[in-house]
Amino acid sequence: MEYRKITAIISAGCLPAVEEALQHEATIEVAITRIKGYGDYKNFYDPEWISAQARVEVFAVLADVPRIAEAIMGAAYAGFDNDGIVAVLPVEDIYRIRDHIPRPSP
Repeated sequence: MEYRKITAIISAGCLPAVEEALQHEATIEVAITRIKGYGDYKNFYDPEWISAQARVEVFAVLADVPRIAEAIMGAAYAGFDNDGIVAVLPVEDIYRIRDHIPRPSP
């Protein structure tokens, strides 16, 4: 089975809508981190040009990626320059820690 990692950088204000949208999608894992940064859009009112954003990382089966990316973009879209980005990366393997059987110590 092929997996992908979807990383979205979105406006922090859109995070609740994106979280809700992802609850209805088939995902393997979701991680959300509040971050600060800038891209094409810069906050000129902040001396460092930084704005509040969120990073949403989703691991999913390849076939589900277009639907999940669309759900994120639909929930995060506000029509502004700082709406964010979505990137999709290949994942070589996924291992579940819960499935790991520890080896006895020598």
